[in-house]
Amino acid sequence: MMIEYHDVEWGVPVHDDQRLYEFMILDCMQAGLSWATILHKRAAFRAAFDGFDIETVANYGDDKVQELLQNKGIVRNRMKIQASITNAKCVLAVQSKYGSLDSFLWKFVGGGPIVNNFQSFKEVPTETDESRAMSAALRDEGFKFVGPTICYAFMQAVGMVNDHLVGCYRHEEPSD
Repeated sequence: MMIEYHDVEWGVPVHDDQRLYEFMILDCMQAGLSWATILHKRAAFRAAFDGFDIETVANYGDDKVQELLQNKGIVRNRMKIQASITNAKCVLAVQSKYGSLDSFLWKFVGGGPIVNNFQSFKEVPTETDESRAMSAALRDEGFKFVGPTICYAFMQAVGMVNDHLVGCYRHEEPSD
C-alpha cells in the first residue's frame, strides 16, 4: 500500500478543493501516528466522513461526532474529529473569501511545486519557512491541527513540494 501510494499519489500536485481537504484531514489524523496506519484506514475515513464532502462535514452535529467516536475503522480522537469539522467550516470560509482552498494554499509555494534535490531521507526537513507560513495563515483562518510539521507533510502529499529523492524515478516527474 505504501509503495502504491508513493508511486501513484505522493508528490503529485493536487488542485481540487475536496481532495486538498481530504489530505488535510488525513494529515491531521496522522499526528502522532504512522502514515501507514492512516493509509490502511483511508477507505474507512472516506466512508465515515461522507467522501470528505466539505459542506456535509461542515454540518456535522453531536450525533455524527458520537457516531465517528464509535467507528473502529478510523482514528477515534475527539479533538481530531472536531478539528475535521472545524476545518470543513474554515474551508468554506476560505473558499468564500479567496475563491478556493487551492488558490489560498498554493500561494505558499508560489503557485507551483518546489522540487527539492535531496540525496537521502536524512536531508528531508520536517518543516520549512513555507510550512510555517502556511500553518500561521491557516491558524489565522481558524483551522485546527495545522502545525508546521503537519503542514509540511500535507505539502509533500499534495505535491506542493516534491521530496522524492534524487535518483527516484518520481523526482522530476510529477506535474500539473
